[in-house]
Amino acid sequence: MAIVLGDNRYGKAENRLVRVDRDGDEHRITDLNVSVSLSGDMSDTHLTGANDKVLATDTQKNTVHAFARDGIGEIEDYALRLARHFVTSQESIQTARVAVESYPWQRLQVGGKPAHHSFARSGGGNRTTTVTYDGERAWVLGGVRDLTVLNSTGSEFWGFPREEYTTLAETKDRILSTAVSATWRFAADEADWAKAYDTALASLLDAFGGTYSYSLQQTLYAMGTRVLETVPEIVEVRLSLPNKHNFLTDLSPFGLDNPGEVFHAADRPYGLIEGTVLRDDAPPAGPAWN
Repeated sequence: MAIVLGDNRYGKAENRLVRVDRDGDEHRITDLNVSVSLSGDMSDTHLTGANDKVLATDTQKNTVHAFARDGIGEIEDYALRLARHFVTSQESIQTARVAVESYPWQRLQVGGKPAHHSFARSGGGNRTTTVTYDGERAWVLGGVRDLTVLNSTGSEFWGFPREEYTTLAETKDRILSTAVSATWRFAADEADWAKAYDTALASLLDAFGGTYSYSLQQTLYAMGTRVLETVPEIVEVRLSLPNKHNFLTDLSPFGLDNPGEVFHAADRPYGLIEGTVLRDDAPPAGPAWN
């Protein structure tokens, strides 16, 4: 029996990067978490320990920061520049993957006016992208992470199988809440990234709020469908929706009723609903999701 080396990759994960754009007195903040993963001709490194084909992960970190010096722009374009650089500058590197998570900041109001250089982290979800480049073409994923949403009514859950271990009561009115993680695949490596993100985000929120839900699975499909309907450049959407349970609190021991007003917010365990919605003519994903 022979033992061989399988697929492998390496890189510098979670490089924290903050850039301040100083346009006179008006400053802008870009706050990123950037992860680099490289693969290629790395057999000697694993089999003999030779490092002559290894671009040091510290060098990768420095490149992430150096490429920010001339501006970042849209995170998809920034990730594309980095991925192409790693492949074209290193003979041993055949594929580069760059994942970026962007943390949103909002400008503060000072004295009733927008501040020039004061900000607060906002909680509207983190924009994401992952770019994979193999020396010939690039695959671009966009998305949002930790987008917490809640419907205080307009959701039911009933008709599920009941067997010896089932204790959950059926409900015709419940709180539906989740922290959306959505990733979408673009058909090409060129698009109006900012417009696509804004439209996809608005579509996710519109579908969540506008869907009378009999299951979180139904809501997931509605959200993915709405993104595909409104952003033609996107061909596939993958969603992960943890069910953030809110249980009605029993106030009867205190002589109080509870007409659907006081809840216990449980953080675990939780139901996790995941699914993919895509166009039936979507081009092959290639290594985009690997």
